[in-house]
Amino acid sequence: MRLLRPSQYHKSIFDIDLDKLQAQGYRAIMLDLDNTLVKWNHPDPTPGLQEWLQRVGARGLSACIVSNNSGPRVSEFAAKVGIPFISNAAKPRRKGFREAMRRFGVTPQQTVVIGDQIFTDVLGGNRSGAHTILVVPIDPREFFLTQIVRKVERRVLRYLDRKGLLQRP
Repeated sequence: MRLLRPSQYHKSIFDIDLDKLQAQGYRAIMLDLDNTLVKWNHPDPTPGLQEWLQRVGARGLSACIVSNNSGPRVSEFAAKVGIPFISNAAKPRRKGFREAMRRFGVTPQQTVVIGDQIFTDVLGGNRSGAHTILVVPIDPREFFLTQIVRKVERRVLRYLDRKGLLQRP
């Protein structure tokens, strides 16, 4: 269960205290794309997301999209927000996270992973040694296999919540 437990749990990326992350020595943020930054398969960033990414950069934090989605989907979105990306990351495998850390020259202890899924983002981030932040999915519309996994994920969340293991602000 330890690998499925996020370090923090927030309603959205906008509720994350970026100043606190900076003060704690984090230097890089690995971001999931679909249902973390925008609705599933939505092609354009919102103005709010653009502003949030500017605040990330203003604090000296590097941002990178680490997604299991295909290259064209991720590269087109990353170009619009002006940050690097790793597509086809095969999360929860560590390879994509390690590649992003290598690119930024950071250690796992300096890295935050933010995503909306326990079995990909949180599990992969924890396996990589990073600080993990789980956010509530933006929209219920998702890839059909993700919908199936969400049923198990809800049970894990209920268990973690019952045990007092979900770190909420």
